[in-house]
Amino acid sequence: MAAMSEPKLIAGNANRTLARAISRRMSLHRGATVNLVDARVTRFNDQEIFVEVFENVRGEDMFIVQSTSNPANDNLMELLIIADALRRSSAARITAVIPYFGYARQDRRSRARTPISAKLVANLIVEAGIERVLTLDLHAAQIQGFFDIPVDNLYAAPIFALDLEHQFRGRLEDVIVVSPDVGGVGRARELAKRIGCGLAIVDKRRSAPGEVAEMTVIGEVAGRICVMVDDICDTAGTLVKAAELLTGEGATEVHAYITHGVLSGPAVERIAGSTLKSLVITDSIEPTPAVNSAANIRILPVAPVLAQAIMNIWSGTSVSSLFDTETLQPIYEGIYNRG
Repeated sequence: MAAMSEPKLIAGNANRTLARAISRRMSLHRGATVNLVDARVTRFNDQEIFVEVFENVRGEDMFIVQSTSNPANDNLMELLIIADALRRSSAARITAVIPYFGYARQDRRSRARTPISAKLVANLIVEAGIERVLTLDLHAAQIQGFFDIPVDNLYAAPIFALDLEHQFRGRLEDVIVVSPDVGGVGRARELAKRIGCGLAIVDKRRSAPGEVAEMTVIGEVAGRICVMVDDICDTAGTLVKAAELLTGEGATEVHAYITHGVLSGPAVERIAGSTLKSLVITDSIEPTPAVNSAANIRILPVAPVLAQAIMNIWSGTSVSSLFDTETLQPIYEGIYNRG
């Protein structure tokens, strides 16, 4: 698709810090200032959401930056109402940039008489007039098929690989990537392949929903630096127990790389008191003050890769090129000085 007018960004309230970081990166790429569109996203006294766009967006290529994180329903409604406001203002194309796609864990019927909420949310997004979705590490790949519009699903694995190569330079031969459950083996294998190390699995058996009865390690972790990788960390209960298990099996250090730091309830407190030497998350969800002040939690920026993906969508060039570590290395060179 040929480039339309200049790409324009508009943001909801979910993660304005990330939206501003994306605009700065795009300004750097464009050699011209790319500001967030002047708009207000507020609430009436009864908590109804109201959106007003103060700039002309007729014929513009619009990108809405809005994670549907906690409070998920409020942030989802902001996204839908912003899209409706842009559509009614004659925007040429509307792309939703959703770094964290909420409701993604409800991607199947877990038991009788339960919904597939991820599909319902996909329908709402399409019906609102959004024509394309850009997201990061969907919980389940099949969610892309829930949409009747193009979905670009970026991966955090190449960003994690760059960080691991930087943090463990000279010690990568001691690193082993660990999947915290059998379902995440594909994700862990992909990261292990990128950095050229081994793979282990934590097999867990549940006695009841939310309760882990037994955990065992498949693979040799004694004397190794264990790096657990997953897409979401919510209450951190399973992650902390897995770290204790790996330490008990003789791991010298245990780290975790998680794309989306939901970190609800007692999660931060659990991580702070755990055997995890570090938890590395992205800023797909805006970090709380507690997360920012935690000594063993570190945050990787996703603005560089999202900004490049937006530019590629706008210009009609490949987004899948951003799946490669080699492609991302120059994008992140200001963060990792490899001199």
